Amino acid sequence: MALSEIDRNLLKRCLGRKPRAWEDFVDRFMGLVIHVVNHTAGCRSIRLSPQDREDLCAEVFLAIVRDDFQLLRRFRGQSSLATYLTVVARRVVVHQMIQRKNELRLAQATVEHVGIALDDAGSDVEARLSDRDEVQRLIEGLGDSEAEVVRMYHLEGKSYQEISTLVGMPENSVGPTLSRARQKMRRAGADSATS
Repeated sequence: MALSEIDRNLLKRCLGRKPRAWEDFVDRFMGLVIHVVNHTAGCRSIRLSPQDREDLCAEVFLAIVRDDFQLLRRFRGQSSLATYLTVVARRVVVHQMIQRKNELRLAQATVEHVGIALDDAGSDVEARLSDRDEVQRLIEGLGDSEAEVVRMYHLEGKSYQEISTLVGMPENSVGPTLSRARQKMRRAGADSATS
């Protein structure tokens, strides 16, 4: 399906930063974004809280406005705007879900080594904050480059290639650096558990 005249005008208004253009854009495509979030989570058997759903929708719209509407500027009009935004929204949502899963995995692994049991269903806010503090403390015990690599890989969900580019480290050194950092974190966690 080709780009409709309504969407063409809306796109032009947004890129021209016309009054109420962004609000109209959000009103028009909010339902689509919510559908993509729900469908993507459902396909992965992930249950979302209303707050999670709202956060993921916000991430999609933030991606659209980032860098002066760069995603909208790249749109060539060879499909409907809704089709293009569905692909964009799905990519953003999948990336966010992977990032959150990696954050949870690192927190659980580190906490497990420290000897703290996480009860996902019933853990209270205070316990979760102290667990996060412990994870942060263990990361801070690493050298600067190791800490940066651990943060990028486990907390930000970046690939070895992205880390290599950002840190200026050979790509084949990222894995060994992560392994060394994890060993140091395990030792630090075991030391704090015994003291």
